[in-house]
Amino acid sequence: MSGWQDRLTSGLYGAGWAGVRKLPEPTARRLGQRIADTAWKRRGKRVLRLESNLARVAPEADAEELARLSKAGMRSYLRYWMESFRLPVYSREQMAAAVDADGLDVLTEGLERGRGVVIALPHMANWDLAGAWAVSRLGIPLSTVAERLKPETLYDKFVGFREGLGMEVLPHTGGSAFGTLARRLRAGGLVCLVADRDLSASGVPVTFFGAEARMPGGPAMLALQTGAVLLPVTLWYDGTPVMKAKVHRAVEAPEEGDRKAKAAAMTQSVADVFAAGIAEHPEDWHMLQRFWVPDLEPRQQPAHASGEPEGAS
Repeated sequence: MSGWQDRLTSGLYGAGWAGVRKLPEPTARRLGQRIADTAWKRRGKRVLRLESNLARVAPEADAEELARLSKAGMRSYLRYWMESFRLPVYSREQMAAAVDADGLDVLTEGLERGRGVVIALPHMANWDLAGAWAVSRLGIPLSTVAERLKPETLYDKFVGFREGLGMEVLPHTGGSAFGTLARRLRAGGLVCLVADRDLSASGVPVTFFGAEARMPGGPAMLALQTGAVLLPVTLWYDGTPVMKAKVHRAVEAPEEGDRKAKAAAMTQSVADVFAAGIAEHPEDWHMLQRFWVPDLEPRQQPAHASGEPEGAS
């Protein structure tokens, strides 16, 4: 991307944060729907990729159903953006009412025992809202990692945005994130990682909707190394202003195998939970990039497994 394109992209995101947050929530939501519908009608590369991914998630769907799902998916994706732009101006009452979580006791029990908790999320609904709500609801810091975006000014905006919501944000690249997250967990802290898309192109092989994919091994490796509780969480919208969340049962480490084998088994268990949640709410899985190994271009094919944690991108 050239310098002027970098500046334009950063400026547009900055305008979104500055402008949308001033809109009433119903107005922002309607605006998001109009933008989503316009993008869907244009049938650009990202819309076509979303539809292709949904075809794997819902193999029984015909062309009409896939079109319906992709249109709903774009609306869900733009709802994420409209909500995220407005999060910095949410009142305490708005934040408390923004999420309805099932199974929160599983999370709080792990924290109360001082073990530390790793939350693993797919790119469903609004993971930024989930993190901000958790910080507000639990009253404790939350650590995460973020993909280093280009231009750098855009990355700085994302980091500043998430830090403003009460999150500690570490860069995905650079090699130091894993050690820092491990220290937070050993101190009984909370780590939240978006963990379905492998940014390193060297993640753990999993079977996902019947085909091979790669997912980050970081959440499982962190749990194994620190003794933290590993909790998959799925998110979705149900047509109301309130986002729904489900905290699933803890993923336990197998008794047999070395650390690499245990991490692989745990990552597959996380993938299975994600798949079940996505199958129930496919329109809320915001995967507009190539995802499955058979769909990757040759230069994207992974060469080896890695334990680097995924970022909240």
